[in-house]
This record gives sequence, C-alpha cells and structure tokens, in this order.
Amino acid sequence: MLGRYLAHLAVERGLAANTLASYRRDLTRYVGHLRSRGRVTFGEVAEADVAAFLTALSEGDAEHAALAAGSAARAVSAVRGLHRFALREGVAGHDPADRVRPPRRLRLRPRAMAVGEVERLIAASGPESALLTLRNRALLELLYGTGARISEAVGLGVDDVDLTPGAPQVRLSGNGGRVRVVPLGDPARDALEAYLAGARPGIAAFGRGTRGLFLNARGGRLTRQGAWEVLQAAAERAGLDGVSPHVLRHSCAVHLLEGGADARLVQELLGHAPAGAARGRGPAGAGVREAYAAAHPRARR
Repeated sequence: MLGRYLAHLAVERGLAANTLASYRRDLTRYVGHLRSRGRVTFGEVAEADVAAFLTALSEGDAEHAALAAGSAARAVSAVRGLHRFALREGVAGHDPADRVRPPRRLRLRPRAMAVGEVERLIAASGPESALLTLRNRALLELLYGTGARISEAVGLGVDDVDLTPGAPQVRLSGNGGRVRVVPLGDPARDALEAYLAGARPGIAAFGRGTRGLFLNARGGRLTRQGAWEVLQAAAERAGLDGVSPHVLRHSCAVHLLEGGADARLVQELLGHAPAGAARGRGPAGAGVREAYAAAHPRARR
C-alpha cells in the first residue's frame, strides 16, 4: 500500500525527488508506528493511533528526535494523504486521520519539570549493576546540569570532560559542528568522577576500546536509543510521566532563568546563540561559571 501511494505521488502528482524522499521517510516511520501498535491493515487504524503518532513527532521517541514544526507539518500532510488514498482505493473503509490536526504542543514549549522531580529522577538512576548505576547517574546529572541534547551527550569523548576542581566543564559539539564549553555543577562533577574512576574501566573491559565517555553494557559507545532508555527507566522508577530528553533540557533552561541567569547566557549555554562566552574550545569564562553557579539548582552540593 505504501509503495502504491508513493508511486501515485511520483507519477500522478509529480512530486520532486527530495519531497518524495521526505514523504517516504515520514511514512515509513508511520507504518512502523502502526505495526508497533498491532495494526496490520489500514482498516484497523483508529484515530487514536494517528494522534499518538503526532504526539511522538512533537516529543520524539527512543529512535527519533522531536521534529520542528515545519517538519512535523510535512509528516502530518503525508499521513493524511496516505489515509485519503487508502479510502479512495478501497483499502480502508474509513479515514482515521480526517479529524486529526497537528497537536498544539508542536508550537509550544514542553513543560518544565519541578526541581524536586528532577532530583527524584536522578535519585532513581538504579537499580542496575553497580557499574551501570554509576553510569546512569553521571548521564542524568550531565543532561540536566548542562542542558545538553541527548545526541551531544552520547557523542562525548573522555577528553571532552574536564573535572578540574573549582572549574569543571564539558565541551559539547552541537548542530553544524559548533562547539561550546559549558560549566559543570558539583553534583555532575562528582557523578562523572565516580563513573570514570569506579565504573567506566570495568565496563570498557567488555569492549574493544573506545574513547566514548558513556559506554553500554558491552563496552561500546552508548547510543542515543540506549541513553533514552536509561532516562525512561529512571522516570518509571521515580513515578514520573512525560519525561524526555527534550523536557530535561527545557527544564534546565527554565530553572536557570528562574535562578536569575540572563536569557542570552542561557541561549549560549544550550547552543542556541550564534556566538558568546559559552562557545569555543577554550575554558568557560569566570563570568559564565559564576552566573551558572548562582542560577542552576544543582550547581552546588
């Protein structure tokens, strides 16, 4: 069915190759979503299945980052067109996407967790093996402490972390290869130090050698999906709903602003601003460290 619809788009509607490739990617993901919900035929698809997919577009999932509004709107258009085609071709007797619109959350910021909720999340790093629990805590502390994207966190190497007492920091490589240096709070520094000294060498022994900072149980570099699963498992143990890497990143930004940090500085720390004190390969400036220490809830022990 999907192949027939893509052929229809190419031949009868004459979509450009790039647009067709985007539709194929969006709809392949959608069909996978339907299969994960036990939908084998298009006649079995309900409106709730389509709505759940749109929510996944806005929030991301274990294998996909949250989409920007424009990309999500394109995916919505592709899904709606697919179901209209299925109805017209007699493959389905109804159109479950007819009344579904892009969820408003695509245009809104995600909710910010309360500081107490973040503390519960981090405290729920285990139980796993002692080694993996130390890794999980270090990962969660770093994600919240720096506001790093999950892709930035799993892309870190051991050499990207500087745990010098009094000026700990991490070098993050963001979109477009832009590099920024972000201070670390004491809890994140302590967690990373405990992981590097007491867990990573033992985990690395199972692998073939990698300079990746965060490792999986087999000693290889932790993947984005693996890091997502660490976060979701901790959220489940803590009894928290609606937790995602993007929510944790947004919470870091909100808490910094509530703590009195300048909005421009927060943009720089999160990698949004084109230039500023938090960018570059050198050490974070004293002013950045001081502002961070004054504003971030987990800057101090």
